[in-house]
Amino acid sequence: MTTIAPCLWFDGKAEEAARFYVSLLPDSRIDPIVPYYFDAPGGKPGDVMMVEFTLAGQSYLALNGGAAFQFTPAVSLCVSCDDQAEIDRLWDALCDGGAPGRCGWLTDRYGVSWQIVPKMAIEMMKGKNAAKIGRTFEALMTMNKLDLEALRKAFDGVPAA
Repeated sequence: MTTIAPCLWFDGKAEEAARFYVSLLPDSRIDPIVPYYFDAPGGKPGDVMMVEFTLAGQSYLALNGGAAFQFTPAVSLCVSCDDQAEIDRLWDALCDGGAPGRCGWLTDRYGVSWQIVPKMAIEMMKGKNAAKIGRTFEALMTMNKLDLEALRKAFDGVPAA
């Protein structure tokens, strides 16, 4: 069976990043760690070349490929959260050593971009009521870390306090 797994390119921090990520999400684990057996731009024999890992049931690869490429916000990992407590926990952990962004986006200490989003907000945006979606979107555009209750109020047309 053919499978797809995102590959994240690191400069010597693949194992560290993978271990950090799996510590944050349920149904996550480190899978095989493959060393370099030869000299390469990303390492020398014995260094970690590649880490297979699973985040919330999704397979990933982390490659120590060297300094040739950097992450950009053009690709991000989107986490759908059940509640504000989960949003807060993940936001705080991923921003530690990284940088908050706008509209639920952040960049972690390894340069990877994430979106920490409430599941409810995703469902709100799928609706067919343009006024509700518009209010929700306007509220979302004013936030860094997303506030589920404020988004819910915007969706329902309840004025902000």
